[in-house]
Amino acid sequence: PLLLHFWATWCGICKLEQNSIDDISKTHKVITIAMNSGAAAEVSRFMTNNSLSFPVIVDEHGSIAKRFGVSAVPTSFVLDPNGKVAFAEMGYSTEWGLRLRLWLAGQ
Repeated sequence: PLLLHFWATWCGICKLEQNSIDDISKTHKVITIAMNSGAAAEVSRFMTNNSLSFPVIVDEHGSIAKRFGVSAVPTSFVLDPNGKVAFAEMGYSTEWGLRLRLWLAGQ
């Protein structure tokens, strides 16, 4: 399974989740999309300043988010091993909640 997580550097709720996403990325496949958070250099600086190491794609103008129908952050999708969306959630998610969804998607 894969966690696809949309977030933003300016999002307060996202900041509450960022350490959980970083921890999950050490044991699961994770791709994050930094939506409307500036250029790559700005996102990179944010990652460094916050000691974050999860993979991030910069979506400077929100075009990737629009393709996924994401209009607010944080938004998380858990994809099963076949690439189908098993779970989708907008808003804060606990680390254990995301880990459980990843486990269920892998069953």
